[in-house]
Amino acid sequence: MIPTHPHMMQNFDYMTPTRLIFGRESILQLPEVMAPLGRRVLLAYGGGSIKKIGLYDRVRELLADFEISELSDIQPNPKYNPSVLDGVRICKERQIDVILAVGGGSVLDCSKAIAVGAKYDGDPWDLITYKAQARAALPIVDILTLAATGSEYDCGCVISRTETNDKVGYMEPLTFPVASILDPVYTFSVSRKQTAAGCADAMNHVMEQYFTADTTLLNDGICESALRSLMENGRKCLDHPDDYDARAEMMLCCTYGCNGILSLGNSYSGWPCHAIEHALSAYYDITHGEGLAIITPRWMRHILSERTLDRFVKYGVNVFGIDAALDKEEIAQRAIDATYRFFESMGIPMHLREVGINDSRIGEMAHHIAVNEGLENAYVPLSENDIRDILTASL
Repeated sequence: MIPTHPHMMQNFDYMTPTRLIFGRESILQLPEVMAPLGRRVLLAYGGGSIKKIGLYDRVRELLADFEISELSDIQPNPKYNPSVLDGVRICKERQIDVILAVGGGSVLDCSKAIAVGAKYDGDPWDLITYKAQARAALPIVDILTLAATGSEYDCGCVISRTETNDKVGYMEPLTFPVASILDPVYTFSVSRKQTAAGCADAMNHVMEQYFTADTTLLNDGICESALRSLMENGRKCLDHPDDYDARAEMMLCCTYGCNGILSLGNSYSGWPCHAIEHALSAYYDITHGEGLAIITPRWMRHILSERTLDRFVKYGVNVFGIDAALDKEEIAQRAIDATYRFFESMGIPMHLREVGINDSRIGEMAHHIAVNEGLENAYVPLSENDIRDILTASL
């Protein structure tokens, strides 16, 4: 570890090699993007919504000259078994050259795990858990149909292993997509539930980088405007699902939200809400964005103290426009209330019980998180008891 100094801009080493091709009909560039990568393609997708909106047929048409194998039915919270293992097997058997992920973050995350697994002789789980270092990966191109995770512009993926209740985040620079094709029109048909959850997910990505000890004026400003944009455009997307400008801006916010740009030079926050939510969706397979929306305001209330007060004041004033002349404690409490109310206004269930989680496994999950997620190093260190309290407050 590079030693960090109190309250100074942190060192960083940053690169993103991904090409973003954004806007209406950007799919027309697919053949020229794919051509240099090889002829044998693994087309990966989810439950079939890409067939309903006609995207599947367009892809097959545009890639008529390519040899295509398919991996379908990739689930939300993508599963190591069967999806990753099936994908790796197909890639090895058919000597796949390139993976084309068409769908949301789950399809893309699954494709990233397949990309490294296809070039590895052992059990791919060794790579995902860092027991072994990936040496190579198949190239990935994606066509995004859901604005949420930011996986189209980063080298991370999250894979669930149901039999052990593990949901593991894996970062590997070899898995940056070569190109991401982002046409907001393909998000028009996303359901209210998934639109709201995607907005909440992206907002939490921004917050995980904003709530930390060392920040810069530059990053604070980018994060605050990203949050305001997500709230305004998220609402518009719910009210008018085919509002191109709202869908487009939300999509770009989500793309920026998770690839590190927003926190260059900041200190590390530990991403505590994600750490806690990963257990919820590993144990109960709930919608990731909904889990984050439920946890976030409870985490905020739990960590509010003398030490964090000024951060919450800045958040309240600059994101929600709360009157800066009010008492600091009052501003902070109002900011947390406003966060809760925004998620609620999007129709997101705001209690764990509403998404099928009762108190029977709270202790077990808190222990799992405390052991596996390293939250003793978070912006505000969280012990097993702290985590249990946050989960209990979220019931």
